[in-house]
Formats: sequence, structure tokens, C-alpha cells
Amino acid sequence: MEKMRKIIHVDMDAFYASVEIRDNPSLRGKPVIVGGMPNTRGVVCTCSYAARKFGVRSAMPASRAYQLCPQGIFLHPRFEVYREVSLLIRRIFFDYTDLVEPLSLDEAYLDVTDNKRGIPYATRTAREIKARIFRETGGLTASAGVSFNKFFAKVASDLRKPDGLTVIPPDQAEEFLETLPIGKFYGVGKVTEKHFLKMGIKTGGDLKRLSKLDLMREFGKTGEFYYEIARGIDTRAVEPNRERKSLGTEVTFQSDISDLTEMIPVIQQQSQEVSDDLRRHGLAGRTVTLKVKFFDFKSITRSRTLERCTDSAEVIASVARELLLATEAGKTAVRLLGVTVSNFPEPEKIETPTGIWLQPEFDFGEEL
Repeated sequence: MEKMRKIIHVDMDAFYASVEIRDNPSLRGKPVIVGGMPNTRGVVCTCSYAARKFGVRSAMPASRAYQLCPQGIFLHPRFEVYREVSLLIRRIFFDYTDLVEPLSLDEAYLDVTDNKRGIPYATRTAREIKARIFRETGGLTASAGVSFNKFFAKVASDLRKPDGLTVIPPDQAEEFLETLPIGKFYGVGKVTEKHFLKMGIKTGGDLKRLSKLDLMREFGKTGEFYYEIARGIDTRAVEPNRERKSLGTEVTFQSDISDLTEMIPVIQQQSQEVSDDLRRHGLAGRTVTLKVKFFDFKSITRSRTLERCTDSAEVIASVARELLLATEAGKTAVRLLGVTVSNFPEPEKIETPTGIWLQPEFDFGEEL
């Protein structure tokens, strides 16, 4: 019989904004918006929970954020500071396990099935990690999800933000999914949620009643993913050492957008983020790829290979913009944009410690 894993998903709360508030306590309780300025084509990177009450969200044009929250405090991002804090948090993770899979600067999966400290309970491990993050970062909070696979851990971490801790054990997984609102499923954004609601799919129980064929007819290949997550199926392992073949980022919009003047600032921001990541990893690539997912879930990718490798945000943005203008974007509503750089001369691995995959008996602990 296959033994189950103990997976923790840790997600920092409003990370960039929280770092800014930590470094300037006078901002506490105020609507802090990190990203572009209101009079530019910039977009929101993240915002404080006080700003979210006004409807401000990440990837939103800064001009729109200003309309919703004119009293907001707009700040330029300080990526070097955020990276420094992220590395500190990652070091905490490695005190417990070598099986750490970073997803971004502010979130990661941890496999603590066989943790370094010999803590028998995954919930206790997550609680200790959260406490250390708070103490060692000067008051930053994280939300954590604990479960037996990545899907449940990811969903759980988002349920009680900020500073939350949610555990989904195996014997509660089916019941949990049956009643989970469809919009809370990992991989279901606002647009997909609306689509499901129009189909009469309101909960995981409703989703589970659809066959794989039905879902694939409706959503293409993504339908197979929805079929599996409706049953809590996720066999993915936490991968600490994936070979870097590309670096990229993508964003799903709260609502479909058709205006190119809204899309281009997003492309520019994404290009800057990719550039920052490339430099952090000491990489440069020759191929720039743009991904566009339209309102009807049709996805396309367009690529251009340069003569020389680059890590320049300006070069990446210029190519991505030209690729965007050559698509139907602007004529057809768009729900997702992504920018990726690949074709590295010498692919590198993520520089993280490695560990042996072990699966001892599963036990979430007495906290349940």
C-alpha cells in the first residue's frame, strides 16, 4: 500500500505590500499599492488588505486602482529587498526539509514527510515555520495549507488569509471537495468561475458529476485537469531540483480585457519580473515567448528567437509587445497573458539542497 505524503504550501500574505509596511510602520492599516504609478501605464504588483477592500487587485492597471482607491499610497516595487526577504524565508524552509519547491518569491511547496527535525506532525511543523517567519522577518505573516498532496495544500493555504493555517486530512478530503465553492478550486480563476456558474456548476460536488469527456469538450485539455481535481487526484511530487529550461510569468485577469492599452503595461511589468528572475539566477536566453489565452479558453503562443542572449527587460518587453500586436488581442477579449524567456546556452538547475524521497507512515497529528 502506497504511503501518503505530508505537503505544506506556504504563501506569504500580500508580500510586497507587507514588506513595505514592515519597513515603514506609518503605513500600517493604510491602503498600500505596490506597482505602477496612477499616471503611468503600470499595473499593480500587489496591495495591502486595506486596499483590497476597495476592490484593488494584482495585475490591475494602476490607473484603475487609483479610480477605486484615490486615497491609496502608491509605491514603486523594491525587488532587491523582496528577494532578500524571500531568501531568508527559504532558509527557514530548508531547516525542516530539503524538498522545497519555490513557485515564486512569496510561495513554495514543502514535503515534510521526512523532516529534518523529526517533528511527527505536519500541522505542528507548519505552525512552527509560520512562527519563525513572523519572528525572523520582523513581523511578516504567512498562510499555510497542510494536506497529503499539492492540490489540497494549495487550496487550503488560501482559505483563511491572512495568517491562516488550514489542514485537510485524507478522511475529510472528499467531504471538503463536495462543498467547496467552484471559485475556490486551484486553477479556476474569475472568468472560469463565471463559465462554470453558467453551466450550473457551483461546488466541487457539481463538478464531480461531469464526465471527463464533457469537461474536455467544454474546456479542451484543461478539462482533464478539472476532472482530476474534482476527485482530489494530484500525484505530483515536490520537485526541489528542476532543470531550468525557461523562466516566465503569467497572469489571469479578474475580467476579460479587450483594450491593448491595458495589456501592454502588463506585458512590460511581466518582462521586468522575468528580467529580474533571469539576473537572480544568472541566466540569459535567446527566445522570448508570449502566451495569450482568450475569453473562450483558446490559447496561443508566439515566439521569437534573437541573435544574442538577453536578460534585458526592455528587450524582452519590446519583443513581447510586437508578438502581442501580431495576435487577435485587442479584437478578441483576453483572459490571460504570459511572458517567458528560454533557450539558455547552458541550462542551470535551481540552486537548492537536495533530499531523498522517503514516505514514512502518514500522521497529521493531534491538532485534528
